[in-house]
Amino acid sequence: MTRRLGRRGLLHAAPLAGVSALLAGCGFQPVYMRTASHQAGPAQRELEQVQVRLIGGRPGQQLRQALQENFNSDSGAPAAYDLQVNFSISGEAISIEQTSIATRVRLRGFASWTLFPHDGPQNAITSGSANAVDGFDIYNSQYFAADLGVEAGQSRLATEIAQQITTQLAIYFRQKADKQAG
Repeated sequence: MTRRLGRRGLLHAAPLAGVSALLAGCGFQPVYMRTASHQAGPAQRELEQVQVRLIGGRPGQQLRQALQENFNSDSGAPAAYDLQVNFSISGEAISIEQTSIATRVRLRGFASWTLFPHDGPQNAITSGSANAVDGFDIYNSQYFAADLGVEAGQSRLATEIAQQITTQLAIYFRQKADKQAG
């Protein structure tokens, strides 16, 4: 069954085609773009060589695990970089009832990271930071539900911050490759 674009569909498709043409004309390329031989691009090859140092606490372990998954650290590539991450989570009670009981908690996660060469002097190559906000509800007289909410919120923060760090490093590696090529 074929579907024809009506007048309205063409109006929506035209700007997208125009934006795509403009981006292609200015040299826009995806960060994770593969090479002409369909091999992993420079950003992905470099990310595979990043070894994530230990991060303290359970949320830190979750962040480290998420980073390793994003970097594809088990690819067998030798380590060329060490990533040091400082990660913290703070919480604040919001949505407070008249009885002074909080019914919602807002979690704020913050990570600062530094990339070092794996061997040699420990001079920082690049650094950055990432942050995210999440929350969970507190149900009256359900203590274990609150614990599960905290754990789930911390896990979501770790995943989001890992994604931000991965994107920042991929952009760095892509720009580095472009400078070396050009």
